[in-house]
Amino acid sequence: MRQKNTFKYIFLLVFILTSTLGFSQSKKQQELEERRQELSREIKQINDLLFKNKSQKKSQTSLIEDLSYKVSVRRNLIKVTNQQANLLTREINTNQKRITDLRNELKTLKDNYARMIVTSYKSKSEQSRVMFLLSSSNFQQAYKRVQYINQYAEYQKEQGESIKIKTAELQQTNTALLKQKEDKQKLIDENRVAQRELEGELKQQESLMASINKNLNNYTAQIRQKQSEADKIDREIEKIIRDAIASSNKSAGKTTTASSGFALTPEDKILADNFVSSKGKLPWPVEKGVVQLRYGKQPHPVVKTVMIQSNGVRIATEEGAPIRAVFNGKVLAVQAIKHGNLSVLIQHGNYVTVYKNLSKVYVKKGDMVTTKQEIGQVFTNPSNKETILNFSIFKESTTQNPADWIFKM
Repeated sequence: MRQKNTFKYIFLLVFILTSTLGFSQSKKQQELEERRQELSREIKQINDLLFKNKSQKKSQTSLIEDLSYKVSVRRNLIKVTNQQANLLTREINTNQKRITDLRNELKTLKDNYARMIVTSYKSKSEQSRVMFLLSSSNFQQAYKRVQYINQYAEYQKEQGESIKIKTAELQQTNTALLKQKEDKQKLIDENRVAQRELEGELKQQESLMASINKNLNNYTAQIRQKQSEADKIDREIEKIIRDAIASSNKSAGKTTTASSGFALTPEDKILADNFVSSKGKLPWPVEKGVVQLRYGKQPHPVVKTVMIQSNGVRIATEEGAPIRAVFNGKVLAVQAIKHGNLSVLIQHGNYVTVYKNLSKVYVKKGDMVTTKQEIGQVFTNPSNKETILNFSIFKESTTQNPADWIFKM
């Protein structure tokens, strides 16, 4: 009996370990599938927002920047799809081995069960059982023989149940294996299509780069000119924030120093705390958009030898797209930037969100706004139809990475 319980314990332990491994693999597969779907949606948005209207006149520089971005996302998609296919291969191999083991276990169970049935048939008569009991030398031996007969009958029943369970498990594993093979083939087919599209995009990119390399000095000068213009706009924004910090301290009767932050009321502090608690969960400032340029110092996406500095993110969106506040707050300023279009600054306690390159603004300084409230409309360049929102986040006068704050950016 003790040996039988030991076998049960070992079987249960193996089952738990196998189930845990299967759950871990399924969880990893689910994470990869979610990532693959995100990248697929991003490519669709890139096509819709950047490549839908092929008749529009884009400069070579803009076209190759958009194409380089698309190529990087496509490569990530292929990489994730390959990871999925490789994981499925491992799961298929595991299930194939499990099927072989189950078939062997099932054959052993059936063979043992068949022998038990034959034995039971030979001694099935009631007379044989009575004689088996009456031949006992004493009462204790007779009692043990009764126990043996009952245990043998129970063991037969358990063996029959084990056969049913193993048969069901084998059928379920076979079904899972067929589904995994179908999923793997689907991923392989999708990756072949993605590879062909990538090859076409790389050829187009190579052709554009060859043209740009002929006038690399002019292109590098254009990049530096754009960076200079962006720096001027950023300095103006930073000055607006510093002036607002100084004004808040003056109103509170405090002396402003180089390290001073906003003088906050109790309500402002609550607002700032709520803003911080929403980190990573804030909505996008546009309903549809793709990030063309990320935060921080980085090589230019085309000319890698040129470093550029981005104090926020550059988001491509639809023509005429409304711009939304990402959180509750107060309009700190509406500014007609000297070197750019309209900008809106919204204060959230000691944090400020900045929305640059607007053609229309629906709010004014001092207005209270709520999350996702429309505050303006993004500007569309009439010459190339590019619709770009420049979005930044500041803590006091220090820039933050928007990707840390905006949901899935």
